[in-house]
Amino acid sequence: MDALELLHKRVSAPVLMEPGPNAEQLDSMLLAAQRAPDHGELKPWRFMLVEGEARHALGDLYVKAGKAANAMIDDEKVAKLQKMPLRAPAILVAIAVTQEHPKVPEVEQIITAGCAAQGVIQAAYAMGLGAMWRTGEMAFDPTVKAGLGLQSHEHIFGFIYLGTTKRFREADLSLDREKLSVWGA
Repeated sequence: MDALELLHKRVSAPVLMEPGPNAEQLDSMLLAAQRAPDHGELKPWRFMLVEGEARHALGDLYVKAGKAANAMIDDEKVAKLQKMPLRAPAILVAIAVTQEHPKVPEVEQIITAGCAAQGVIQAAYAMGLGAMWRTGEMAFDPTVKAGLGLQSHEHIFGFIYLGTTKRFREADLSLDREKLSVWGA
């Protein structure tokens, strides 16, 4: 697969199964993340790997967060929260690590972190793995943030689910020219 084909055809894979990425594949994904456009070379991101039994512990943390947010949470919601991390064999928690900088505002740092996550996802696809970038309420929950040991300058901006997909969906290759405008004086 050449680079343009990768960029044109990658799609999210919502259903993922074993096997997840191996150590070599994870290293390749992290190397791809390092190619993100990065004003000031701050590398304002990090990833936290959750796999195996740790996924159950993450589900427990989600339940704790759900109960902290709503003491009257119903059993159905508890079960849903518990199962969320089990949708894939591996999850990379995508974390923006921002800092005060005279030339690189926080918004730019967060965008750079997002580009790093996109690099991870593109690399996964290039190696034949499926990936799904999810957010949702748990990404922004203070109980989850504390439970994962994040600092005040760190922000979860996504959970990248990784694994094997039974089949890749076909990408929509139609061009949406409405997304391009031309300005001229």
